[in-house]
Amino acid sequence: MIDMDIAVIIIAGVFGVIIGSFLNVVIHRVPEGGSVVSPPSQCPNCGQRIQMRDNVPVLSWLVLRGKCRHCATPISVRYPLVELGTGGLFALTAWHFGTTWALVAYLYLAAIAVALALIDLEHSRLPNAIVLPSYLVALGLLTLASWGAGDWSALLRAVLGGAVLYVIYFLLVIIYPRGMGFGDVKLAGVLGLYLGWLGWGPVVIGAFSAFLIGGLVSIVLLILKRASIGSGIPFGPYMLLGALIGIGWGTSLWDAYLQMGNLT
Repeated sequence: MIDMDIAVIIIAGVFGVIIGSFLNVVIHRVPEGGSVVSPPSQCPNCGQRIQMRDNVPVLSWLVLRGKCRHCATPISVRYPLVELGTGGLFALTAWHFGTTWALVAYLYLAAIAVALALIDLEHSRLPNAIVLPSYLVALGLLTLASWGAGDWSALLRAVLGGAVLYVIYFLLVIIYPRGMGFGDVKLAGVLGLYLGWLGWGPVVIGAFSAFLIGGLVSIVLLILKRASIGSGIPFGPYMLLGALIGIGWGTSLWDAYLQMGNLT
């Protein structure tokens, strides 16, 4: 008999692969202002509608050997990678949170994180169509999580965390507008909600990790001459990666830091 937690992880992983297929549509259409509902998916080269049998996540790409069934135009490997990556991230989220109401909230964050990271890397923007509705969705799901955990202080802390990160990023944009954009400010508020719900340690570690990783990547790009002083890089992916670190290890890292302070 399969353990309940293992079953939840497997189900979350499979569900994530399916969601990843939808995210491919989001990543392609949202930056262009298109609908994610219609028209149905079609080959960009020959215009043939993609049939259901050719739209099965990962498997269809493998069966078709990465090519359109009708015109043999190559299909980017990004599609199955997004599906598998989303499935893996969903499985990790289920492993971390277990069978709790919080799992639903953080699965939503995992989904938008994949879409926003790839859109920002490709288009250097974080679409309002994804970020702004996430405030309402996050508040609703985190309210449900607080009810399930019987901890309403976590919800208050989430609101405060969102406000704190929003204000910090807003001030950074005012002080150094070339460093980041208002899309980063709006995303900071959403991430602050999720990090704050878990505690102040995750807020600090999540925010610090974003700047640490972003700084290190920038140095590497400068060394490799892939960027120059003053050239901008999309910061959204580093914010999301920092939030992942804050969610996964923020509490333990913060506690370890405080213990080191007590020892000195």
